[in-house]
Amino acid sequence: MPATTILSSGSLTVADYRCTVGPGDPSFVEVHGGFSVSYVRKGSFGYRTRGRSFDLVAGSLLVGHPGDEFVCTHDHVCGDECLSFQLAPALVESIGGAAEVWRTGCVPPLAELVVLGELAQAAAAGRSDVGLDEVGTLLAARFVRVVSGRSHGAPDGAARDRRRAVEVALWLDAHSHEPIDLERAAQEADLSAFHFLRLFSRVLGVTPHQYLVRSRLRHAARLLADDSRPITDVAFDVGFGDLSNFVRTFHRAAGVSPRGFRRAAKGDRKILQDRLRAAL
Repeated sequence: MPATTILSSGSLTVADYRCTVGPGDPSFVEVHGGFSVSYVRKGSFGYRTRGRSFDLVAGSLLVGHPGDEFVCTHDHVCGDECLSFQLAPALVESIGGAAEVWRTGCVPPLAELVVLGELAQAAAAGRSDVGLDEVGTLLAARFVRVVSGRSHGAPDGAARDRRRAVEVALWLDAHSHEPIDLERAAQEADLSAFHFLRLFSRVLGVTPHQYLVRSRLRHAARLLADDSRPITDVAFDVGFGDLSNFVRTFHRAAGVSPRGFRRAAKGDRKILQDRLRAAL
C-alpha cells in the first residue's frame, strides 16, 4: 500500500496510507513491524488477523501488534485512506494497557476517538498548529483507556450481510448531514428496522444511530480545525438540529467544548496538554 512518512521521531512515526486496491484485486499476507494505531479517514476495507475478521469504515481504528500477520481485503469498495501512528515499545510501555488491548485488531467508530482522529488529520495536513506527535500520543492513550475492559471479540456475519452493513455505513457517512432515522437507514439495506439494527450492530460493533452521530462528530471536528465558520453553523451543517445538543455531545466525546477544540487546533497548547495529562 502506498505510504508517505509524515513524521519520524524516536518514539513515534506517522505515515499516510492511500490504498487504491478494489474488489477483485488479490490480497496478500503482511506482518506488523511494530505497535500501531491507524485512523481510517475514508473508505472501507476488511482486516483479518489471528483468526478474526473485521470490517473497517471511516472513523474506525486498526490496531497493529508487532509480529502479527494480517491480510487486508477490499470486497466492498475501491480505495481507503488511513493515518497510521507507529509507536516505539518504550512509548507503548509508558502509555500502558494490558497486552491483549494491543491485540484488539479493530475498534469501531467511537465518539471519543473520532474527534481526536480528525484533529490528528488536521495536524497532518498542516491545517492545525497542534503537534502531530502530541495528538498521536493522545489518540493512542485514549484508545487504551477506552478499550480496556471492553469485549474484544470480532463481529460475526455472513459475507453478504457484512457487505450490506458496510454499504449502509458508507451511505450514512455520505448523508450524515441529513435527518436520518432507523427506518430510512433500514430501507437502504432493504431490511426491516429490527433486522437491520441487529445486522449493523453485529457486523460493525456500533448501532446505526451511534455511527451516524460519530460521523457527524468526525465532520464537525474537521470543520472546527479547518475553517473559522461560526460554531452554530458547524453544528447545523453536519446534521445536529440543536446547538446545545451538539455542544454537549462534542464535549462528552472530546473532553473539551467545540470552542476549546478549535483553540487547541489553532495552537493552544495548554488545552491539549491538559487532555494529554488526563488521558495518561
